Amino acid sequence: MSAASAAELFRGTFGAEPCGVWSAPGRVNLIGEHTDYNSGLCLPIALPQRTFAALRRRDDDLLRIVSAQGDGVVEVELGDVGAGHPTGWAAYVAGVPWSLRTAGYAVGGLDVAVDGGVPLGAGLSSSAALECAVAAGVSDLHDLALLATSSGRSALAAVCVEAENTVAQAPTGGMDQSAALLAEAGRALLLDCRDHSTEQVPFDLAAHGLALLVMDTRAEHALVDGQYAERRESCEQAARELDVTSLREVSVDDLSERLAQLSSDLLRRRARHIVTEIERVRETVEALRHNDFPTVGRLFVASHASMRDDFEISVAELDTAVEAAVATGALGARMTGGGFGGSAIALVRADAAEATIAAVESAFADRGFRAPDCFVVTASGSATRDA
Repeated sequence: MSAASAAELFRGTFGAEPCGVWSAPGRVNLIGEHTDYNSGLCLPIALPQRTFAALRRRDDDLLRIVSAQGDGVVEVELGDVGAGHPTGWAAYVAGVPWSLRTAGYAVGGLDVAVDGGVPLGAGLSSSAALECAVAAGVSDLHDLALLATSSGRSALAAVCVEAENTVAQAPTGGMDQSAALLAEAGRALLLDCRDHSTEQVPFDLAAHGLALLVMDTRAEHALVDGQYAERRESCEQAARELDVTSLREVSVDDLSERLAQLSSDLLRRRARHIVTEIERVRETVEALRHNDFPTVGRLFVASHASMRDDFEISVAELDTAVEAAVATGALGARMTGGGFGGSAIALVRADAAEATIAAVESAFADRGFRAPDCFVVTASGSATRDA
């Protein structure tokens, strides 16, 4: 997957040269899961793995979309794009110009060819990478200049969130798109989802003899099966019962008292995860600023336990990956992403990465699971033009 392969797919499909090729990264969230739609804090990094989109403007409102990972060309008029239409992967592409037009930007039809290098179904936000690669291209082709400033990139991220929520009908928050458009190499992105402010946090593990290992469990990760929506609805219900705008307003210091006011054990568990997870993000940032990686590792482990027990979004494969990594000496490990499959991450000594991978693979074989795909990642850059 590369800019060249996306351009070649474009030429082979549409018989013309693209106006350019843009790309955007997948992301790994270091900590702060399901906090984005609770106006909380999260701490993603952009991955080296990227999705590439070759684009060409059209003089009409037709969208023609092809993917190296798809089946054939999808055609839809921009005026016909809306809630739930088109369906499938094409929704993430078509939703972008629709959302830009809805926001008042003058955009028209496009020919688009995409080649995705972010593993599908791994919880690494291949969907946001797709959206943001297309959005970067549309911005440049229509001279919107949204890539030129942080505020413009934030606005473009919001456009992509609207596209995903409305057209693809996936009720995600804004973390994934913000990481794809705002992350910097060698840094983690502290995102405050209440006011959408961001801060770059040093995350150069190699300088400290460490590495971040992604363990794709290959337990299929999907956010449109109702489970993600149920967690979001539970959080919103808890906020209503506590008479707060969001669970971000609940302090960890008076958490026990506030939880007692909720109507069910399920809501108590959901709210406890969100409130404590937001606090873990704060503590992780502080630890990273002081190069206190053992504390980061302990926070990873506590986060995973909270997601497993209180938010109930882990699965056996994720638990196995986390447990095997920690047992092999990882400083810490946790599932990452929306849950119900996907990937886990482990903070490991760089010289122990291969041994950790071997231990995780062995644990999966012992349990009869599909072989995981484990690889080391570094904090990389955001969406850009490649050709």
